[in-house]
Amino acid sequence: MKMNKRGKGRYSAWGLVRKGLRGQAWPRVWEQHELESSYDVVIIGGGGHGLACAYYLATVHGITNVAVLEKGYLGGGGSGRNTAIVRSNYLTPEGVRFYERSMELYRSMAGDLNMNVMFSQRGHLTLAHSDASMRTMHWRAEVNKLMGVDSSVIDAAEVRRLVPMLDIERDKPHPIEGALYHPPGGIMRHDAVVWGYARGAGAAGVHLHQQTEVTDIVVTGGEGPDGKGPGGKVTGVRTNRGDISAPIVVNCTAGWASLVSGLAGLRLPITTTPLQAAVTEPTKVFLPAVIVSGSLHCYISQTDRGELVFGAAVDPVHTYDLRGSLEFTEGLAGHILELMPGVSKMRLMRQWAGLCDMTADYSPVMGFTPIEGHLVDVGWGTYGFKATPSAGEAMAEAVATGRTPDLIAAFDLARFSEDRLVGEKGAASVGH
Repeated sequence: MKMNKRGKGRYSAWGLVRKGLRGQAWPRVWEQHELESSYDVVIIGGGGHGLACAYYLATVHGITNVAVLEKGYLGGGGSGRNTAIVRSNYLTPEGVRFYERSMELYRSMAGDLNMNVMFSQRGHLTLAHSDASMRTMHWRAEVNKLMGVDSSVIDAAEVRRLVPMLDIERDKPHPIEGALYHPPGGIMRHDAVVWGYARGAGAAGVHLHQQTEVTDIVVTGGEGPDGKGPGGKVTGVRTNRGDISAPIVVNCTAGWASLVSGLAGLRLPITTTPLQAAVTEPTKVFLPAVIVSGSLHCYISQTDRGELVFGAAVDPVHTYDLRGSLEFTEGLAGHILELMPGVSKMRLMRQWAGLCDMTADYSPVMGFTPIEGHLVDVGWGTYGFKATPSAGEAMAEAVATGRTPDLIAAFDLARFSEDRLVGEKGAASVGH
């Protein structure tokens, strides 16, 4: 579709049909640019977070001399490998506040980006299989309510009413005692979110460079002000396509985050672990909500096309391997069938894996680092997609103002050495 400066389409419906019938070439959604030798800001990582940061820098703060560098293709990393669930029913006040801002931005995203992101707020149920689990659900529900988030604990009968396909019989290894019900939660098209931010950023003047791998982050100076750890100042990056001078370099590379910041001499408290998922053949839509079970380490949703999308806990080893495993498929199938025996005849069509950058407290690392000009938006684990818009908005504000926004102040790198962790493990849902 031909775009104007704001990324809006200018063709009528009939114009689109006429153009297709004539076989005319379609213009690119975003322009291709030569790699400049200098930018005001370089963002490493062309996924949702990097593109959202670039979009808000350009459209909110007027900073357009920005390059987004992606070693593969836009959205080819975690943004294109997740299960597209969004929610804000977290455990800590800091986490709830942050993810609720994301939900606000997601609700208006289709209009803001002029892109149908297919946001379906169908409700999110985190199942409880024991008295201890029910206590955790009550804890989360009270925190959510205090923060103004729609969340409550429901009993097994209400779970049955909302999702009749679930087996809540008591004579099972993991009987369903109840659930944390979060009506605003749901799913959306992750690729549409990536394309929307990419199109909007490109239309605002940001340069989007695919197949551009950063091989080094150039830092001048030595140790930090305390004489310990990293310090100095960022002056640019080296890539497989040439060197770039830039005073600000933002790391938005998810599973590769520790390796990328390591190029600048910065060590991050992050481990990388694969997370596998799978999808079935499409059927008539019968699952009206997103279902999560922490005890069974699985979560399930159904797309508008009818496929069931399954996920599980992260793999038990730290690796960058993205291959699927039979062990995952067998374990996941067993847990799903315990919850919904009626899907036993559905065929599994494909499975895949993505990389999760996990921190010790299950919360992200965002903002400034001891290296001047080097910012990070990493450590998202399995929550990255949920955080995309608020992370991009907050990081853009940090870059533009030179100050840490209140929304992300609790997620700074220094918390690990100052003993003020933000423990979100209780809201991890699937044992990771």
